[in-house]
Amino acid sequence: MTGERVRELAELGAAVRAVLTRHPGHAAWAPLTAQVGAAALAVPERYGGLGRGAAEVGVVMAELGRALSPVPYLGSAVLTAGALLAAGDEGARARHLPGVAEGAVVGALAWAETGGWEAADLTTRAEPVGAGWLLTGTKRFVPAGPGEPGLVLAFATAADTGRLGLFELTAAPAGFTVRSTLDRTRPLAELTLDRTPARLLSPDGAAVLARVRDLACTALAAEQAGAAARALEVTVRYAKDRIQFMHTAVETARALARAAADAEAPPRLAAAAKSACSQAFSYVAGEMIQLHGGIGITWEHEAHEFFKRAHGSAHLLGAPATHRARLAAELGFATAG
Repeated sequence: MTGERVRELAELGAAVRAVLTRHPGHAAWAPLTAQVGAAALAVPERYGGLGRGAAEVGVVMAELGRALSPVPYLGSAVLTAGALLAAGDEGARARHLPGVAEGAVVGALAWAETGGWEAADLTTRAEPVGAGWLLTGTKRFVPAGPGEPGLVLAFATAADTGRLGLFELTAAPAGFTVRSTLDRTRPLAELTLDRTPARLLSPDGAAVLARVRDLACTALAAEQAGAAARALEVTVRYAKDRIQFMHTAVETARALARAAADAEAPPRLAAAAKSACSQAFSYVAGEMIQLHGGIGITWEHEAHEFFKRAHGSAHLLGAPATHRARLAAELGFATAG
């Protein structure tokens, strides 16, 4: 990849990130499509797109992943646009791709069902009726926007040939419901088809599905990588903050321990040192476990050894509360109980 190409992709990423920073949530869709042209990247120029490829789409997806953005980019600009291009229906491309590229039309690809994502798992049926088709079945996990899509494509098996095809719905589905899922940042819908009118775009749905899956997996991988990078940044920043607190606790403990030793262990300083150092050691050992993750819980791991020593020594010679009571008594303060 040339230096110029690297700069172009970096500039695209910076533009997308700026939009997502200024316009959180679904509000980012309009500026992403109008100002950045994000939805037009993978659409050929003859259909109103920018004629770019997977690299540019990956940059956008990575930034969307960093922001955990709910915009319908995957469902519309990747899945729907990819399916239209793979289907080979020139009329459908000319009708729909310009709107998808502009972001004015939000498309949805109804693919998965209860059984899964493989072609063999799909049970939606398409019955030929005159010059058209009627689709019946239920689609799940359809990436969606905040409202119903303006264009729906669906995979279904033709009743007359038994072959999987790609269809364009020519009427609204019987039901389109955005479901609550574990991931609140990605709207997923359930689509119900009950003899819903449709037009056949490709009789070779298996080939279309295979191509779209490759495009979608590549795009989703970029999103996941971007989200993972952001998660790492947040974790490192959080860890640094926690380490700063740990450092403060350690230095306070050191100062009190040193002061008690330098003064030959008078009651006040001895009690203060034992209480403060017990709490500091327990706190830092607990943070050590957390920052090490799962390995830190392992019984034989060094972190766990420190953790056990901290809690054991905290109660040796009296718990911290006992020494705080001693200190309060030395200072003439009344203690409860």
